[in-house]
This record gives sequence, C-alpha cells and structure tokens, in this order.
Amino acid sequence: MIRQLAFDLPVQAAYRREDFFTSPANAHALAAVEGWRGWPGGKMLLVGPPGAGKTHLAHLWAATAGAVIVAGADLAGADLLVLAETGAVAVEDADAVAGRPEAETALFHLHNLVLPRGSLLLTARGPARDWGLRLPDLKSRVEAASVARLEPPDDALLSAVLAKLFADRQTVVPPALIPWLVARMERSIDAARELVAAMDARALAQGKPITRATAQGLLDRDEAE
Repeated sequence: MIRQLAFDLPVQAAYRREDFFTSPANAHALAAVEGWRGWPGGKMLLVGPPGAGKTHLAHLWAATAGAVIVAGADLAGADLLVLAETGAVAVEDADAVAGRPEAETALFHLHNLVLPRGSLLLTARGPARDWGLRLPDLKSRVEAASVARLEPPDDALLSAVLAKLFADRQTVVPPALIPWLVARMERSIDAARELVAAMDARALAQGKPITRATAQGLLDRDEAE
C-alpha cells in the first residue's frame, strides 16, 4: 500500500477585515478598534484569552492607522524613536513586560513618545492591574487606558472559523462535523487552527477524507496528554 506523505505546510494567516468574523464575543472590541480616532488619551488596551482575535484586530488597526506592531517581549531591545516615528504603535502581549525592568522602562518611554499626539494600542490577556507592573509611572499610565474585551469565541464564531480554516486548505468535510467539533473542542481560535491542521495532516497521511473518527482520535489524544 502506498502511504501518502504529509507535509506541514504553513497556511498564511489572513488578517483582512473580511476574514474577521463578527459575533457577540468580539463585536464590542471590533467597534472599539474601528473607532480608534476617538480613543480617550489616544490609547486603548485590548484584552482577551489566547486565540480570541487580539492579533487579528491589532493588524486591522495597524493597516488603518498606518501603525507599526511590536511584541512586548521585544521592547527592551527596540529602537523606540524609530517605532514612535509613525505616531501609531501596537504593542502585542504588552503584559510580557511586567517584572522586567528594562522592558517596563521601554514601554514607559514609548508611551510618552507616542502620546498625546499619536495613538497606542496595547494587547494583553487581562487588565493592567493584574500584570504585576513594578514601575509606578508606567502602571498609572497603562491603567488609565480604556479597555476593550474579547470574550472566548461563541458557537457561531467557532463554526465560522472552522469552516474558513477548512476552506483555506481546500478540504471538504461532512456538514455535521463542524457543530460536532464546536461542542467538544477547546474554545479558542488557536485551538481551532491546531485541530484543523492536525486533522488535515492525518487525513493526508492516511490517504482518507476527514471524518468524525479522525477528529475523535485527535481529541482523545489531546485529553490524554
């Protein structure tokens, strides 16, 4: 029997507006990002669990505002003057600076370089009061930012994301599979990406279409780990 080789080819993440599915879980955050010109003090803190869509919204905002995006973990070694030149900066996973003196100082200086004339978007898992910031001046500035929250994806959002992920891979699945998956999988967009990639790889390796049995085997494996 010929065994088909499965290559884990990356599927390019699409951060376009048309690829952002709106649901009650993210509608408020989307509206807050799209209304960026009215942010109080020019800044916004976007919070939510991993895989809820923070990165997607950060990229949508960056495309609209002409902003640059930097990871919080990279701030300590970044050229802050160059970052601030655009007048609009998104710091992803800004909570990663907490407890790191050089990184906290860098975010403090970036805040002051960009604002009040520019715009600053911060993303994090939770509100600034929970980050564990040690620099008082930074803590007060970040806690003063308006907060938009992304909730864990609801059924409608997860269903739309799964359908899009399968379509991006040109993979046809039984219509009943998606609601079956939504009822059993971890409720995050990251989990949806990982599950679809794993199902596609297993189906390719076995030379068989994706079925409920394919998904069940992977879900059972994840629970056992």
